[in-house]
Amino acid sequence: MHPVLEQGWNSTRRHFLKQGATGLGAVALGSLLAQEQARGESQAAANPLAPRRPNFAAKAKSVIYLHCAGSPPHLDLFDYKPELVRRTGQDCPQEFLKGRRFAFTSGTPKLLGTPQPFAQYGKSGQWMSAAVPGLHTVADDVAFIKSMFTDQFNHAPAELLLYTGSAQFGRPSMGSWVTYGLGSENQNLPGFIVLVSSGVFPNAGNSDWSNGFLPSVFQGVQCRSQGEPVLYVSNPRGMDRDMRRLSLDALRDLNEMQAAQLGNPETRTRIAQYELAFRMQTSVPDVMDISKEPAHVLQAYGAQPGGASFNNNCLLARRLVEQGVRFVQLHDWGWDFHGTGPGEDIRQGLVNKCRGMDQAVTALIKDLKRRGLFEETLIVLGGEFGRSPFREGRTAGGQVLGRDHHPFCFTLMLAGGGIQGGVSYGSSDELGFDVGENKVTCHDLQATILHCLGMDHLRLTHRFQGRDYRLTDVHGNVVQPILA
Repeated sequence: MHPVLEQGWNSTRRHFLKQGATGLGAVALGSLLAQEQARGESQAAANPLAPRRPNFAAKAKSVIYLHCAGSPPHLDLFDYKPELVRRTGQDCPQEFLKGRRFAFTSGTPKLLGTPQPFAQYGKSGQWMSAAVPGLHTVADDVAFIKSMFTDQFNHAPAELLLYTGSAQFGRPSMGSWVTYGLGSENQNLPGFIVLVSSGVFPNAGNSDWSNGFLPSVFQGVQCRSQGEPVLYVSNPRGMDRDMRRLSLDALRDLNEMQAAQLGNPETRTRIAQYELAFRMQTSVPDVMDISKEPAHVLQAYGAQPGGASFNNNCLLARRLVEQGVRFVQLHDWGWDFHGTGPGEDIRQGLVNKCRGMDQAVTALIKDLKRRGLFEETLIVLGGEFGRSPFREGRTAGGQVLGRDHHPFCFTLMLAGGGIQGGVSYGSSDELGFDVGENKVTCHDLQATILHCLGMDHLRLTHRFQGRDYRLTDVHGNVVQPILA
């Protein structure tokens, strides 16, 4: 036999595919990969909230973000400054004021140390004030970042920067990015749910949970702890569930025809939203009904079935993450302590405001631990900026003690999934004006939250108007020292 023919005869199929001049092996592999990719894209289009793998092994599966809208006075809660207390009533040094603008203060204000007694708690010796006695008992479970910084001193822009990575309207919120990147573990509930208490929306409104330029299925869904949980989800009068199903089937067929003709991805998003709303009709009322909780759990949270409060919402947050909701965002108004009335006094007014928050957050941490959910649930507590180390200008002559907005240094509390307990990271200077060491920006916080969820903030992108956008914009570093 001719040597060339003999070589061909003796070649194995694997050898032939590998050595073939036409690259049949590579072609076949490419075809298989293309099919797999097309199948994945088809599934994603059919169900954009389907669970997706993170970039790397995650510590946290879900996030509960507790936002004290208006921004709590951190110097009276978590950042103890004995030198500021000693110098209370003195003129603020000019070097701290030069070239800076404050929301409601001009001239030379008077320094104001905290009237709240402070002490160290837990084996870690975390400093906390007497206004949060419940949190004293979980001191070793929480971490504080005491060197937060923002460049926004008004509420709405500061909230937007914190949640969307930009002080301008139009960007997707953190919860939208998270569900865009990871999907949801529960297909009968939204992946991103928002709860608002104290009867007032945050200053940036629903832009704090907007999907921005991401598909609208990733927008936060606001639920209510009193009355109908989600507006306009229930069937209209005269339409039962079977009739609603027939209507949705007809709409789905029409939308499928439009999607095939025009190829607009938002059309398939609309189909997914209609189907989710149909499933929510039975699942949402059940998970939002806290009357099913044991009496001792309700008592621990200070929750009251049928009411609307931050306490109720903290309990609901636990119920939601327990059911696989990816991102739960709570907003509680009433933390804007300017001193314009007794309720805004950093003495008894602060104690009164903290009472419900302190009880509910402490109960949330302990409840998650008891249920084995603490290590996979990341909790964040704080405001959009801090409060000033001096008396607010408009109320400086009155009997009520209040503080102005202060973006240059403030404190956030984190706990749970991916966070090391008993840690205090960064610091302010001796008077609490500026970051003393280890500055942490809003973009750094966002990068850290995404990291705890197993996502690289540099890789979580979406192409819009010709470029790739991300939550952290062109900034952000993970705060490694607070990670577990």
